Amino acid sequence: MMNNKVLVTVNVPSLEKSFDIFIPVNRRVHNVIALVKKSLFDLSGHAFNMDGDYLFYNAETGEAYDMNSLIRNTDIRNNSKLILL
Repeated sequence: MMNNKVLVTVNVPSLEKSFDIFIPVNRRVHNVIALVKKSLFDLSGHAFNMDGDYLFYNAETGEAYDMNSLIRNTDIRNNSKLILL
């Protein structure tokens, strides 16, 4: 069991795809978004635009996550569904 990471599904409308990604729980949302952007750039064969300003949204509630919150202090858990816009 990995207590320091959670497996989430990130929906990326700009790519019209979703990705299952492990994210660290002891990092701030803005740091995790930076990591996810790099991963998406690689996973998409460089089709993902890394230059944009992105936010994570809860796919169920539509609420945006505070960029300075630690992942462990949000409702992001294993199997959470996020949208990167």
